[in-house]
Amino acid sequence: MSFGHWQRHFEHNQRRPLPEVTPPADLAPAQRRALAWSLARFQIGEVGEGRIARDIWRVCLPGIDDAYRVALGLFVKEEGRHARIAAEMVRALGGRLLTRSWSHGLFRFVRRQIGARTKLLMFFAAEVIAVGCYGLLAEALPASPLRAAMAQICDDERGHMAFHGEFFGAVAPRGIRRAIFLAAWSLVGTGAALLALAEHRRTLRAFGIPLLGAARGLVRLVVDGGRRASRAPHLAAAGAAP
Repeated sequence: MSFGHWQRHFEHNQRRPLPEVTPPADLAPAQRRALAWSLARFQIGEVGEGRIARDIWRVCLPGIDDAYRVALGLFVKEEGRHARIAAEMVRALGGRLLTRSWSHGLFRFVRRQIGARTKLLMFFAAEVIAVGCYGLLAEALPASPLRAAMAQICDDERGHMAFHGEFFGAVAPRGIRRAIFLAAWSLVGTGAALLALAEHRRTLRAFGIPLLGAARGLVRLVVDGGRRASRAPHLAAAGAAP
């Protein structure tokens, strides 16, 4: 199977200009502070993940071609683009950028202790959090350039979920490898969702987003991630675009 369509997808995305991020004028001060707080933590999570893009060239995995390796590097660059946009959002909201956070430190520590496939599983889980949180917060905002920029990032992250899903569909297509992937994904995806809810619960509350509703949405995304990986070989064989 080939990942050439993903290489073309990320190359196309690279040509986009950075969006405007002006916040809505009527955003309440408490909401402005809470959103800046959460975006600063999302921003630091998008930074400095180039190591996997280098390591993947030294790893031999079933179903993975050089187009995947190139696409993974482009994916990391797109995450860097998100970091730049999020940084501008934090500044526009009057917030402060971070150099560290406990959740980012935990994810970074775990990724450094494990192999390529498990690192990519952690990335997959991070996409679930990004889609869920960016999506919920964008929907809660009034129409504005900030809301449009957050929605664009959310759309990109949905593509990232599909990209990682196709990878796991290739390396764990059936049998015991499939069972191991699904068990690991259920554990990692659900754990990441709970971590995100705990960390960002005050921001969700500031925008009137029920914690239980947010939890249900994240669980649905975890389930959807497993399904994407299950259908990935079929999609790739058909040459499906993201």
